Amino acid sequence: MRLGTSIFLLAVGAVLTFAVTVSVSGIDLSTVGVILMVVGALGIVLEFALFRPRGRSITSTASVDPVTGSTVRRTTDRSI
Repeated sequence: MRLGTSIFLLAVGAVLTFAVTVSVSGIDLSTVGVILMVVGALGIVLEFALFRPRGRSITSTASVDPVTGSTVRRTTDRSI
């Protein structure tokens, strides 16, 4: 579940819990809203704790080739 989906579930759950006053037989919309808010909050926590990239290290070096005299650039990209 991505961050946008989690925020959407959180918002829909809040609307069902706090704004909807309609009564449906067999379903408590307030409870469904609380469940959606919990799932959305859990998705946000998991997104930031587990699924985000931990970091990235980009190193760029430049040196002059002694034979040709041209500048050589090297970039190293490493995920941490």
